[in-house]
Amino acid sequence: MKHTYPLEPDHAEMVRTGRLVLGRAVDFIESLPDRPAFVADEPDARGRVGALLVPPPEGPQELSELLDRIDAAAGQAIETTGPGFLGYVPTGGLYAGALADLYKSALNRYSTLAAAAPGITAIEESVVRWIARDVFGLPGGSGGLLTSGGSMANFSAVIAARTARTVRSGANLSDATIYVSEQTHHSVGKAAILAGFSPYRIRVVPGADDLRMDPVAVADMIKEDHLAGLRPTMLVATAGSTDTGTVDPLHRLADLAAREGMWFHVDAAYGGFFALSERGRARLAGIERADSITADPHKSLFLPLGVGAILVRDRTRLATEQLSAPYLDDVTSDDLLPDYADLGPELTREARGLRVWLPLHLHGIRAFRDALDEKLDLATIAFERLRAIPELDLPWTPELSTVAFRARAEGRTGAAARRADERTTRLLEQVNASRRVYLSSTVIRGRKVIRMCILSHRTHRDRVEEALDLVEKALAGL
Repeated sequence: MKHTYPLEPDHAEMVRTGRLVLGRAVDFIESLPDRPAFVADEPDARGRVGALLVPPPEGPQELSELLDRIDAAAGQAIETTGPGFLGYVPTGGLYAGALADLYKSALNRYSTLAAAAPGITAIEESVVRWIARDVFGLPGGSGGLLTSGGSMANFSAVIAARTARTVRSGANLSDATIYVSEQTHHSVGKAAILAGFSPYRIRVVPGADDLRMDPVAVADMIKEDHLAGLRPTMLVATAGSTDTGTVDPLHRLADLAAREGMWFHVDAAYGGFFALSERGRARLAGIERADSITADPHKSLFLPLGVGAILVRDRTRLATEQLSAPYLDDVTSDDLLPDYADLGPELTREARGLRVWLPLHLHGIRAFRDALDEKLDLATIAFERLRAIPELDLPWTPELSTVAFRARAEGRTGAAARRADERTTRLLEQVNASRRVYLSSTVIRGRKVIRMCILSHRTHRDRVEEALDLVEKALAGL
């Protein structure tokens, strides 16, 4: 039967198409344990991708055929949603988040101005306040904004720091300095430049042997900048670095920032929600002293990609440019709820709160806490087993759920290090060739390192043990 697909389908058609799409989604999720962790380059891959670069047709096409094409397109990818994805921290794809997205899109509420949809805005605001006050321990008066991810959250933090420490004091940015570590995510530097800071005023602080930002080194750099007539403005710490999951000494850095009158930002995009667990909260001690915090629910809350958060100690610090227009005069709000248009650059934005709110209320916080505790346990299991292998070097003990390892160098010379890096590269290639797991690599202080990031709610001990078996098997063949 040929369907016509009107823009306003009747009840039967909505049910039919909805069941078809939902059925495909369920089939996909149930297939994840057996799907390859990534699709290797194939001879016709470029041609198949190019075939998708076509304009839409004049008339309708069958939904089932279009879903077939989407399935084929989605299959040409790293399987970020599956249990074998151990390469990077954005994983997740929680089913309840997908349901929330579907319903949210059907409701199509505009919530950037609270008066337009106060109920949906209240749901989002409850999520923001829970993250700021319950998860991170920020005081009353704190708040924030859900963003597209950590990059936009970090950008918002830099803007808040710029306004609080320069614009409101009548100063300019020419002498304002920002301090980051060698492990700080590159989005912070990008945000600083976009916000008008000079790239020559971004100070990269040398880390200690454990890769954590060294407070003594920061203090020395600040002293030098004062002597040079510069103005230390912002100190950025990390709670869960991308490379190794490292957590900076937050209390000591908070002390330094307070002493110098600097804005203290903590990028907890990866590690933030580990604060839900007792162990994670202990490792993130001091985060409650931040002026601003970045957190990504699409990382350590396992949600579908596209939701981050910027939290600030004083919500008014985000209200940098409250511009309006006459056509918005009829949409007036009171002080019960914020207008998110005043807290960020977007006037049109999706109602991101439902993607976080529904899973939290459906499953309960305990389910997320237990899953995060499991990830900490799995990282410890992986670390202990890898550390027992003589051919491997594990320079850093995991603080969260990322385990970094490399082939051990046979000697201290540069040539020995290069040979070890070559073995590390071959080891990674052979492990990933199984297509049962996907690990990634990085370069830390000039050395090649393999990363095992354990953060999917679908990754359990059996898949981690399988990955470790593959490492041992690959090592035996090098």
